[in-house]
Formats: sequence, structure tokens, C-alpha cells
Amino acid sequence: MTDISLDNVFKSYPLTPKKWAVEDLSLTVEQGEFFCLVGPSGCGKTTLLKLIAGIDQPTAGQINKPASLAMVFQSGALLPWLSVFENVAFGLKMKGLPKSEIREDAEHYLKMVNLKGFDKKYPRQVSGGQRQRVGIARALAVKPQVLLLDEPFSALDELTTSELHKDLLKIWEKTKITIIMVSHLLEEAVFLADKVGVMKEGKLKMVIQTNSPRPRNIRSPQFFQEVDKLRSLMD
Repeated sequence: MTDISLDNVFKSYPLTPKKWAVEDLSLTVEQGEFFCLVGPSGCGKTTLLKLIAGIDQPTAGQINKPASLAMVFQSGALLPWLSVFENVAFGLKMKGLPKSEIREDAEHYLKMVNLKGFDKKYPRQVSGGQRQRVGIARALAVKPQVLLLDEPFSALDELTTSELHKDLLKIWEKTKITIIMVSHLLEEAVFLADKVGVMKEGKLKMVIQTNSPRPRNIRSPQFFQEVDKLRSLMD
């Protein structure tokens, strides 16, 4: 069974109807897979993610996906007037769950992203990395079948990003969730993903399998070879 399939998908916008943001794109992402999209700015990565999320609709083509998806944005997109706990619980409240279940689930996912004890703080009172952890916890709390990540670590420092990479992999291994992530860093894509799709000018140029054993050693010759292979496809 596949989680997501896109068949000959096209997307254009009203202001630029003669230009395809996504052009004749077909892709299959297997259930439980960690898939990463890379490519230069403006190549259609985020547009494709929004199409999968249902934020945008394709101009043509077919997208088959589960009903349950959640998305984490680059900015975190937290509600600043809500506490960390309230942000994580927001989707659960919208589902109309009992208060006891909301508290139990929200606390569970805060603990999973290492934010136990931060529940009463507000987004302005925590670091950028912690805000992204809140965004991930909020997305996971609704128990989606697919987690979509739009360059979630691009604004963070190297040490925080490294910590979040390891935590994200632990969450993925524990939940067996399907993850589709957009990244502008080839090293990040090779470190995290099972497969990496390279996009250019709205088209999916190639999908490569990453074969480095987990946990991945970013200093190994095989890791460098896979990064170099991706880099060659970007030309």
C-alpha cells in the first residue's frame, strides 16, 4: 500500500497562467518512508508540499493521499497568544476531544519533543528551536498518517539543527509515520531521508535512494558520495 501518489500533476497560478510552478510531476511515496525534496529556490518544492497538504489544488493531474495529514511550517506558525501547551492542544480541541484526553495527548507529545516543563510558556519566551519543537508536537498530536515539513530548520543555528535532526529521526522511528520534507541543504536531505527527490523548474528531475546505514555518519566516504551525487543533479 502506498501513502501518497501523484500522477501527471500540473500547477499554475492566475497571475502567471503560462508558467507551471509544478509541471507533469509523478511521484510515489511509500507508507512509513522519509522522503525529502531538494532543489534551488523557486523550483516548486513548497508548491508541491502545499498540493499534497491540500492547501493548494492542482491545475491538472491526480493526487491520492490519506485523509490525515499535518504540516509544520518554516516559521513555526504558532499562535502567539496561546501557551506552548495550548498551541499543541489546539488541533485536539478543534476535534472536540474530552479535556482529559487533550491533556494526556498534549503532554505526551510535549515530552516526545523534549519540552516537558515548558507547557505554560508562550512562544516569545522560548527559543527558535523550541518553537519548532512545539510546531512538530502540535502536528503529531492529531495523529496524522503523514507529516509534512517545509524547511523547518532553515532559520536555526547548526547545533540546534543537529539536535532536532536526531530528535526527528527518533520520532519517525517510534511513530512509523510517513514524512515528506522540503530542504535546501543536500547534507540534511542525505542525513535524514530514505529517498531524495531533486526538483528543477517545476519538474521532478530524479529520485535517488540513500543507502548510507543508519545512524548516518556525516564524515563517512559514502555520505560524501551521496551528497556529491545530489549536487551533480542540481546542475
